[in-house]
Amino acid sequence: MSENHTLNNTGIQRLYRTAFILSMITIVYNLVEGVVSTGYGASDETLALFGFGVDSFVEVISGIGIAHMIVRMRKSEYTGIDQFEITALKITGTVFYLLVLGIIAGAVLSISAASKPETTLVGIIVSLISITTMYFLYKAKLRVGINLDSAPIISDANCTKTCFYLSFILLGSSLIYELAKVPYIDALGSLGIAWYAFKEGREAFEKARNKTMTCSDGCRH
Repeated sequence: MSENHTLNNTGIQRLYRTAFILSMITIVYNLVEGVVSTGYGASDETLALFGFGVDSFVEVISGIGIAHMIVRMRKSEYTGIDQFEITALKITGTVFYLLVLGIIAGAVLSISAASKPETTLVGIIVSLISITTMYFLYKAKLRVGINLDSAPIISDANCTKTCFYLSFILLGSSLIYELAKVPYIDALGSLGIAWYAFKEGREAFEKARNKTMTCSDGCRH
């Protein structure tokens, strides 16, 4: 049951402040994760890690839109997304779709050239850190969203949960390759990331079209 009706204004503002801090942590984390993942993904020729890193950069754009929304919610009653948030969603959706095309092209080239990563150890480390971080952020955002009875914040929590699941794809492909050197597993892992990126892009455009930060299916994956 929501606690929103029993909270005073100070309690509500404290929760919105927590939601904003969580959104900023998400943005900063994704920036760092993106730099590390794309850098090592390129140097180690690990397509899955590189795609994971680009996905993290796209999440930064989405995160900026969420942070902007929370600031507006703190100042007045939330009545829907504004033009800034709609633009952020459209940019996010477009970049996600471009990422999908890039990953698919990279996977095809990788398989046809029989290229293999030098190592996927960094992918294992990054994914384990990401799983831990995203789980914490998901739980914290969900708790705030429920207490505020805020569908947009709960939807953002569910998007964070998607990143949590995405990290397991990177972990699985990186771990299998590092331990067993299974051919093409890195390329297959990158295609799994592409599938999630496609779904995230579709959701971004759906939100922009419906002018809401929630999805018709609650952003469930």
